[in-house]
Amino acid sequence: MKALTWQGKRSVSVEDVPDPVVQEATDAIVRITSTAICGSDLHLYEVLGPYMHKGDVIGHEPMGIVEEVGGMVTNLHRGDRVVIPFNISCGHCYMCRQGLQSQCETTQVRAKGSGAALFGYSELYGSVPGGRAQYLRVPYADYGPVKVSQELPDERYLFLSDILPTAWQAVEYADVAPGGTLAVLGLGPVGQFAARIGIHRGLRVIGVDPVPERRHMAARHGTETLDYSRELAEELREMTNGRGPDAVLDAVGMEAHGSPVAGLAHQALGLLPDKLAQKAMETAGVDRLAALHTAIDAVRRGGTVSLSGVYGGQASPMPLLSMFDKQVQLRMGQCNVRRWTDELLPLVEDDGDPLGVMDLVTHRGTLDEAPALYEKFQKKEDGCIKVVLKPWD
Repeated sequence: MKALTWQGKRSVSVEDVPDPVVQEATDAIVRITSTAICGSDLHLYEVLGPYMHKGDVIGHEPMGIVEEVGGMVTNLHRGDRVVIPFNISCGHCYMCRQGLQSQCETTQVRAKGSGAALFGYSELYGSVPGGRAQYLRVPYADYGPVKVSQELPDERYLFLSDILPTAWQAVEYADVAPGGTLAVLGLGPVGQFAARIGIHRGLRVIGVDPVPERRHMAARHGTETLDYSRELAEELREMTNGRGPDAVLDAVGMEAHGSPVAGLAHQALGLLPDKLAQKAMETAGVDRLAALHTAIDAVRRGGTVSLSGVYGGQASPMPLLSMFDKQVQLRMGQCNVRRWTDELLPLVEDDGDPLGVMDLVTHRGTLDEAPALYEKFQKKEDGCIKVVLKPWD
């Protein structure tokens, strides 16, 4: 089959790789009809390269048609249409029963001290072949895949794999009462959905991004928007009676603009052999923290900072004095996708499209076009906000 593979820093290519096969009785094989490029894929493209291996099949936002199931799979059958959550969870362990599927005790990558295994997301999360391919082997298929109807287009459902439940969880963690104010830093795909979810829940939402096209898209859905500036925290306070927003959602993560020192650290990591670079990431502070520090500065006293952006450094400096003094609550983590999909499914199927799932994709292409689209997405060129690929075109 054809699959998109990691080849090195800022280098991906389409290669012929062996078709996946059923390895366990709980597996399914899914023919992928749509697969999206996620903002967190750019971390593999750039910062997390030391945990990647040449030829790794990447991608963790797929959906498609079930082709084959193992002998213990009773919930799915050949021909079923499914969305595949990016984290691999069993559904029956202690963590899954708590609604913490991203911490699944059955698939935890204990060798790396990590949570549940993820599709196509590096040695840190199990080196499981990903879904930017023509076929995907899906473990624990009786629990993970979300069965959907055959009628609506893929884009109604595709974002249930990651970014829509990720945004839903981030807004849930922000815990803003109706009528309160939520600021969203970063209006990429997750930030766009987080802003729309906030508005759907009756919040005032202020979205921040340096890219005009991203601000324009957010404004279409009722978000007040700001450009990024050094005075951003003060601007947010001025818009909220001098207090700051009730919660600030950081949808940016480790590669934030405005962090020149950490930017140099990222470059230095790229010059180290993989094992030394891994050690550096596991013991040092290598994150670009401009967005997170801005969130802590801007949020009102007693407010919440909700992190959906990915961070990777173990010793990144934090302004604990300010956090303690302001009584800031910090909530974060990989999305527990299956915890939220039952709530989200009626919303994506609603004729009114209340979360605007049909107004997110800006670029579409084939697998062969993926390398060029990766570069365009990373550089935020041509108004690129969300890319969907069709593996069989």
